[in-house]
Amino acid sequence: MPTFAIGDTDFRLDGRPHRILSGALHYFRIHPDQWADRIRKARLLGLNTIETYVAWNAHEPVRGEWDVAGANDLGRFLDLIAAEGLHAIVRPGPYICAEWHNGGLPAWLTAMPGIGLRRSEPAYLAEVATYLDRVYEIVAPRQIDRGGPVVLVQIENEYGAYGADKDYLAELVRVTRSAGIMVPLTTIDQPEPQMLRDGSLPGLHLTGSFGSRAGERLATLRAHQPTGPLMCAEFWDGWFDWWGGVHHTTSAADSAAELDALLAAGASVNLYMLHGGTNFGLTNGANDKGRYLPITTSYDYDAPLDEAGDPTEKFHAFRAVIAKYAPVPDEQVADAAPAPAFEVALTCDGEWLPAPTGEASALPATFDALAHTSALVRYDAALDSRGGLLAFGDVRDRAWVEVDGSAIGVLSRTGNERSLPVPSGERLTVLVEDQGRVNYDERLGEAKGLIGGATLDGVPLEGWTATPIDVAALVDADTHADGASSPRARWTGSFDLDTTSDLFLDTDGWGKGYAFVNGFLLGRYWRSGPQQTLYVPAPVTRAGRNEVAFVELERGTAASARFVPGLRLGPREE
Repeated sequence: MPTFAIGDTDFRLDGRPHRILSGALHYFRIHPDQWADRIRKARLLGLNTIETYVAWNAHEPVRGEWDVAGANDLGRFLDLIAAEGLHAIVRPGPYICAEWHNGGLPAWLTAMPGIGLRRSEPAYLAEVATYLDRVYEIVAPRQIDRGGPVVLVQIENEYGAYGADKDYLAELVRVTRSAGIMVPLTTIDQPEPQMLRDGSLPGLHLTGSFGSRAGERLATLRAHQPTGPLMCAEFWDGWFDWWGGVHHTTSAADSAAELDALLAAGASVNLYMLHGGTNFGLTNGANDKGRYLPITTSYDYDAPLDEAGDPTEKFHAFRAVIAKYAPVPDEQVADAAPAPAFEVALTCDGEWLPAPTGEASALPATFDALAHTSALVRYDAALDSRGGLLAFGDVRDRAWVEVDGSAIGVLSRTGNERSLPVPSGERLTVLVEDQGRVNYDERLGEAKGLIGGATLDGVPLEGWTATPIDVAALVDADTHADGASSPRARWTGSFDLDTTSDLFLDTDGWGKGYAFVNGFLLGRYWRSGPQQTLYVPAPVTRAGRNEVAFVELERGTAASARFVPGLRLGPREE
């Protein structure tokens, strides 16, 4: 069987020096019927390895309900990598960041009372051990010495930026080795001395994450990893976008020059990202470094393969660089043809907001207390003919406020808005949207909803009902009232295709909400941009009749759905 090891100066494949040329593909951000296409394009770029995170909350959104089917079939993904003749690097976390909701940690885990995240706290470690054992049941038989593709497994993720609990890291290593993982184990941190010290253990091979100043960063890494191969395990070739921002891009020439410098120094590399993909459904994360910024549905990342998996200028520039250091297949990746462009008339089905249910409680129940994993909760309380200044401890993350069915205003966490005047009335209704769980630093696992109670002119407002709303079910939910006059309406239409095809749904003219094609939740849209299209993977479509639906939170101005020839990701930042 093949062997893979870390030598004094190089990675060693079957005893010979080997350079890892890898690209990041997150299987959970790509339709499973398109995995093989993206993996093949990695090989045609000249890569020999695919890297992926494992998203715990994708596999176990509900405690004890472990899912490895369909889009979560990690084993099939690794087998497709092997079938293309490539190696694999697996990064199971348990924390992954990745601009993915809650950094990959399940909401049920982070909501456990007293849980100690990312440290050697017994309840946390017990859940982590169970999770890792399940992942390693898939990974262990697919290691290279057993005929599989897996050559490296990572312990935690950029841990030096978060903590320094060496006992925690040691326990992750123990669980990993006990599960039969025998390939070399790595860590990754930004090449800052304190991070490299805090995030590592003896016996684990250190790698770095950076996108510029390769010589300087490799020198810092070498100071903390005196022997063995140097590796940039996240070569940042682009960046992510957030709602209300711009579409971040980097110069293809500049990125290629940085890659050239990295390879000229003899280092191994993992392109982050090779292909970013899409935060389908409600899976986007958020950052909060003083201001809450939810991540867009698109995770295009300005990567060599764009959100639809098509080659970009950066793909061709990187291919030319890689060809200087390793064999590159003669076969070229074809440029994308324009997608079908057409318009679909829509019908308003009516308002989708359900009636309030449940028993009243003194304080508004959080999403977490409700064990609610979707994005919306309706809150109601009696005003008893009162009005005044309505104030909440915190709003996470956006709240639409009504009195007796009339819209009063919107409170936005991003705008640090927690209060507004309301007129006298009988019933207060507050619809709250979780816009994405923070994926980084100390805000991991924070509760969602109306936090800290409410006051009306300084007097506690109690007696709240909370009605969870499953966004994915709204495409088929009963509607009521005259939706055309309501900001919350569902609009549906149908269209015919001769054959399956990638499509790009234009969201210009719509307000804020969720879009579906054939019942598949494409993700969120928002007029604040930057992205102006939602990517529709070809396997979601079908020859013949197809259905499209918009579920609006705020009134849109369009009465039709437009499909356009390609991605529109908004104004660019070079």
